[in-house]
Amino acid sequence: MSAPMRIPFLTRFLNRGPRVSVIRLQGAIGMSGRGGGLNDAALAPLIERAFKRGKPSAVALTINSPGGSPVQSSLIAARIRRLAQETDIPVYAFVEDVAASGGYWLACAADEIWADDSSALGSIGVISAGFGFHDLIGRWGIERRVHTAGQSKSTLDPFRPEKPEDVARLHNVLEPIHGAFKDHVTARRGDRLPKGRDLFTGEFWAGREAVELGLADGIGHLVPKMKEIFGDKTRFMVHSPRRSLFRRLGLSADAVLDAADERAAFARFGAG
Repeated sequence: MSAPMRIPFLTRFLNRGPRVSVIRLQGAIGMSGRGGGLNDAALAPLIERAFKRGKPSAVALTINSPGGSPVQSSLIAARIRRLAQETDIPVYAFVEDVAASGGYWLACAADEIWADDSSALGSIGVISAGFGFHDLIGRWGIERRVHTAGQSKSTLDPFRPEKPEDVARLHNVLEPIHGAFKDHVTARRGDRLPKGRDLFTGEFWAGREAVELGLADGIGHLVPKMKEIFGDKTRFMVHSPRRSLFRRLGLSADAVLDAADERAAFARFGAG
């Protein structure tokens, strides 16, 4: 009776199945200068590893973000697209609670977008918000003293009455940013978007309606969908931003402030 054939260890290792790199994009995008939000500088090495380490069959983005900085959203999405093209690796996005505003900008970096029935997607718009305190300080007899070199340096000062020319100037900044956002979504989603329907009003939708509107490709979750596409032996390597021990435990003032910022941002979409 012949001995059973032995499969060399290296051959068994190489036959372990396709590999999917998973990039976790969780939180506000560049919303905080304190380092709590997602930003291109922090994510760059992580994204590079996800595409280039271990020859993955695909890269999956798990997104849970209410948005934030349009510049950081654009930089992160552009990096993902550049690496996808350089490596010829497909990208899939899986929306968890929210992919809104800048979060949806990131989702559109993927070739396909999948969501849960209860996910919130969209909010394709740009916002600038603040407060006006000039009446309050007037009632308390407080005088605001500002000295500038440059007549527009104190534009939209919250302690002075709002000026129409300042508002017009702000809109001149917001409109091109909104235009860039619309161009990105249109370029990435293409013919999947309905003709004659304005999806760029800042409105957002739940998962299944987002699919019907072409903002997502279907209802699906990361592991079952990737195994459906690449087989039951698909392996997953998760890449997520590292945070300091103090930030993870919430033992710093920055962590508390960041948590408050993110909770307020997520709350707009019924999450957080």
